[in-house]
Amino acid sequence: MNLLLAQCAPQSTALPEAELGDWLAQAPGWLPDATHKAIARRYVFDNYYQVMAFANAVAEIAHAQDHHPDMVLSYNVATVSFSTHSVQGLSVNDFICAAQVSALPEAQP
Repeated sequence: MNLLLAQCAPQSTALPEAELGDWLAQAPGWLPDATHKAIARRYVFDNYYQVMAFANAVAEIAHAQDHHPDMVLSYNVATVSFSTHSVQGLSVNDFICAAQVSALPEAQP
């Protein structure tokens, strides 16, 4: 599956934990939390303006995919976290959005 071109769809079950390594390989830089129910990535920028431009670009993806992350924003850091609340864990949708966020021009060092 090409995650950059994929569209999120309703999910009814979480991904099996045994498959998480394969999915994480398709989303470099994203790390699971301790419970393996969310993935997150930290992005560092030069200033607050760049953080906000990135946050707005992430919001565009979230709106288009109808899959919304948790974000923590500070002066020069944005942390983005995806999980699928309806399955109480990780789904393909989380990895689709993670890959698309990572591909944003604003996310590039």
